[in-house]
Amino acid sequence: MSWLDIIRTALAALRGNWLRSALTSLGVIIGIAAVIVMVSIGQGTQKEIDKLVSGLGSQRLDIGSAGGQGGGARLAQGSRWSLNSSDVDSIRSEIPEVQYVSGSLRGGTQVVNGENNASTQWQGVDNDWFAINDWTLANGDGFEPRDYTSAVKKVVIGETVRKELFGDGNGIGQSIRIGRVPFTVSGTLAPKGQGGFGQDQDDIVVVPLETARRRLSTSNSMPPGAVQGISVGVDSAKNLDSAQNAIEGLLRQRHKIQPGTDDDFVVRNISQIVATRTATTNLMSKLLGAVAGICLIIGGIGIMNIMLVSVTERIREIGLRMSVGAGPRDVRRQFLAEAMLISLIGGVIGIGIGVIGALVLSKVGQLPVELNAQVVLLAAAFSMATGLFFGYYPARKASMLDPIEALRSQ
Repeated sequence: MSWLDIIRTALAALRGNWLRSALTSLGVIIGIAAVIVMVSIGQGTQKEIDKLVSGLGSQRLDIGSAGGQGGGARLAQGSRWSLNSSDVDSIRSEIPEVQYVSGSLRGGTQVVNGENNASTQWQGVDNDWFAINDWTLANGDGFEPRDYTSAVKKVVIGETVRKELFGDGNGIGQSIRIGRVPFTVSGTLAPKGQGGFGQDQDDIVVVPLETARRRLSTSNSMPPGAVQGISVGVDSAKNLDSAQNAIEGLLRQRHKIQPGTDDDFVVRNISQIVATRTATTNLMSKLLGAVAGICLIIGGIGIMNIMLVSVTERIREIGLRMSVGAGPRDVRRQFLAEAMLISLIGGVIGIGIGVIGALVLSKVGQLPVELNAQVVLLAAAFSMATGLFFGYYPARKASMLDPIEALRSQ
């Protein structure tokens, strides 16, 4: 028999028991759909992680004030002023692995230009802050070096704020009010879009650190020269851990922290955050993969079971085919073709359900999904492999029947 005859015969056999065939393929459908959803979410999440690394910087450390005790109660992290500009200068001069370092202050505010206004975040920064955060200017000149040591009323605005206040204009040289203080727009930042944690990175206004300290900070408890955080750019990713250890040792020495005493600061390693997120993603991918694998195994066992039943029901048919010239190889091919067709049809349906399910999750569940042709090909390969693996034993059993005994059976 030719392959075309074998496939035609297999399709006729499946049509004769279409409901049973459909129920048999259900496990394969669920398994293939799970494979597509799993791989798509895994690739989408990895893309988000790459975006996170790109946005935060893979060679970066962030230092903030740690919590402490106040009035007998535990204070939240960042609730006290334990860092200052002298710490920034010491890190810059004493840690050789440090390429950039910037102190910062921040707060929420209302910005106004004529009848337009927006609620946003202000950042008071040093010169290196732009390099650490990979910010570039789209328009204007930004700040001069002398601006960082004076209370100059200059501001650089993000793309979201620019659109809110100036529409299609760039706003350079225009006056805006931050809170109650008038500022002149000296530059606009190139847009970055959504960050790795879902925040709008362009919803920001930036001023020199000394300006923020004197004109925007409303904290009466802030000591002279205090900063809320310190961002550090290390010269190489491989030096992150050594730089972190050196910075922690330096700050303990400067803050006179005794052995066994809690630090009044905390150093966050971006690579550790990314590694934790990657590990979580990998764990979820493995769990989804296990679910998909179990569904495929169940579907494959169902195919094997039904094909064994089919062999038992069609013993006389097998004997008749062998008696008129069909060989064991032809019988084996026919039953193997039936098993693979069940698996392939289930795979096609599963691919459709998986693609639709992945798209629905991306829209409704706000999950990162990355669909591509490789995912579909992988699912199709899984489907064919399932039919081939679990269909071989029933096909072999059918091909080994004795034609005389088969014709004698009821």
